[in-house]
Amino acid sequence: MRSVGGERWRRVASQIGRSVAVWAVSTLTMLLLAGLLPDFRLRSADGDSATDIAVTAALGAGAFGLLSALVWPLLVRLLLLVPALVLGLLVFFLNGALLWLALHLNPVERGAAAPETAVVVAAVMSAVASATGAALAVRDDDAYRRRLYRLADRRRGSAPPCPTTPGTVFLQLDGVGHDVLLAAVDKGLMPTVARWLGTGSGGDRPSHRLTPWRTDWSSQTGASQLGILHGSNHDVPAFRWYEKARREVMVCNRPTSAAELQARAIEYSGHAGLLAHDGASRGNLFSGGADEQALVLSIATRRRGPAARSRAGYFAYFSDPANAVRTALSFVAEVGREIGQSTRARFRDQRPRVSRGGLYPFVRAFATVVERDVVVAAVTGDLLAGRTAVYADLVAYDEVAHHSGPTGRDTEKVLQRLDRALALIENVAEHAPRPYRIVVLSDHGQSPGETFRSRYGLTLGDLVRAGCGLPVPRRAGRTHSGAEARAAVRAALRRPVEEGTGQYRPSRGSEPVVLASGNLGLVSFPDVPHRMTKEEIDARHPALLATLANHPGIGFLLVRSERHGGVVLGAYGAEIPLDELDDNPGPLAAFGPGAADAVRRTHTFPHTADIMVNSFHDPADGEVLAFEEQIGSHGGLGGAQSRPFLLSPLALSAPVPDGADLTGAEQVHRVLRRWLTESDEADLPTEPDRERAA
Repeated sequence: MRSVGGERWRRVASQIGRSVAVWAVSTLTMLLLAGLLPDFRLRSADGDSATDIAVTAALGAGAFGLLSALVWPLLVRLLLLVPALVLGLLVFFLNGALLWLALHLNPVERGAAAPETAVVVAAVMSAVASATGAALAVRDDDAYRRRLYRLADRRRGSAPPCPTTPGTVFLQLDGVGHDVLLAAVDKGLMPTVARWLGTGSGGDRPSHRLTPWRTDWSSQTGASQLGILHGSNHDVPAFRWYEKARREVMVCNRPTSAAELQARAIEYSGHAGLLAHDGASRGNLFSGGADEQALVLSIATRRRGPAARSRAGYFAYFSDPANAVRTALSFVAEVGREIGQSTRARFRDQRPRVSRGGLYPFVRAFATVVERDVVVAAVTGDLLAGRTAVYADLVAYDEVAHHSGPTGRDTEKVLQRLDRALALIENVAEHAPRPYRIVVLSDHGQSPGETFRSRYGLTLGDLVRAGCGLPVPRRAGRTHSGAEARAAVRAALRRPVEEGTGQYRPSRGSEPVVLASGNLGLVSFPDVPHRMTKEEIDARHPALLATLANHPGIGFLLVRSERHGGVVLGAYGAEIPLDELDDNPGPLAAFGPGAADAVRRTHTFPHTADIMVNSFHDPADGEVLAFEEQIGSHGGLGGAQSRPFLLSPLALSAPVPDGADLTGAEQVHRVLRRWLTESDEADLPTEPDRERAA
């Protein structure tokens, strides 16, 4: 008993020592800032002795520390009604207000600071205190483990004891293609992944295997993640499409559309999703059936219930003022980084290039900093809580690649930061109350290339109008970007993802609806209630199909046929029935193996457009022509966009037998479900030091 009591007193003394050290460093920081900043003082107007100034700094630092620990979490919880992105921007001002209050609570009443100076002082002091506490905790491994265990107990609450079977973490690196990942490993940009593959400098034995997989025709997050999480992406022909019966444009990253697609997938597959058993969904478009959700778009339109739990992910992160300040500072730095990179690209006249002005620097900073930090923190909490299955999406690379291109200096920096996030999650998993297997995957890749508009001076919509004999504007208009991060920002701001309700009311009944999803275009005629046939389109607009098929920027078309059921059209009058594509791929030959199967599957969807248009693809350099304003795009066939990866532990069974292909998001879902079953059947004992007495 004495030894137990002595250990307890040693822990208390150690904690007191660390608190005093942090207080001392904070006091010195405050003294230094008072000497550097003219609008921040720690003495009265008549002047004070050095001792009085030091006492003022010590009292001010102590009061600020207590207020940060006690009042800050309450402020953040009260501000959950404020849009999450706005909350991140308010961090500086809230912290400054706490410092101002701390100075006024000082009984000697000597300290004072201008409002703008208080913001700076509070930010610096929070960052210094956080760094000092972290450094002291790292030096004390026992204290670090006990802190992790306390967090784990707090996360579990009154839940049953944590199982000893392995849990599984699925980390999605949005848009990172198989070849991009390998290139990053070869360049030393991702040492964590290199170590897992056994190619690192340390000579470690491999712990993971890398498997490429092939997407469906719609190579974008909406189709892929819906299939991976819910087992069905049936009737998702693109990122956005027009549904004639509902007279509505469906958009995968619109919250209302995401909710509808999730409901359809659950009904079609017959089960709630991959994460239905003790799962957590973090930063995804869809829930996967998880009870624990944060930053999940399909529930973003709800004000209560699951939506409140989703927004609680922000509280869990921003309730720590050090986290809030660090993320806010990183946010500002990322905005500056993007402005500098885009300015350099314009100065060097880099081609291809798209506009990166307006709000884009803030959208990029949200995706690469705020969402990453919140999602990683949520995953950390899930590990400490011992959840069975976690699926998280990190969208940073995808957002930057759309505007900077899939390869290059900008995206390499993002890949380095993503690798550090993987290392952090791996480190936390080692201290979790149960063993964990980390699976990393992507939902699609990115294909480079200039935009259709920049090469030909007109948009796909202009080309369709010309083929229909309709007037074409002299200046082509821009198409909206389909980047997932934009929807996440709007959801965080509680703004609709797109203006209006999504209903389409054409001014003229015969005018087509033309939509773009990367290098995949969709043309629908809203006044015809069914999917039109080639014969009907030719009768109404005799020049349209030939205009599209023979354009040098178009690779092929898919249309319904009264005679053949479905046909692929190409240049020079090529017309190949779908059931003959295996013997005669025609214009699909340039798109590689699997293209015919992907096109045939999409043809069976109820909401496939009247005309499906895939852009030109150059197999030599992998380039496509995006119908959106993106120089790194995905959404159709052609190049690296259709070749994502699956990085899995060797402890799990191989995704597919040797020599077999892993094809389609639905098959990936079946593989992940099989792995969860394998983990449930494995009974691996936890380490002895995880059985803690206190």
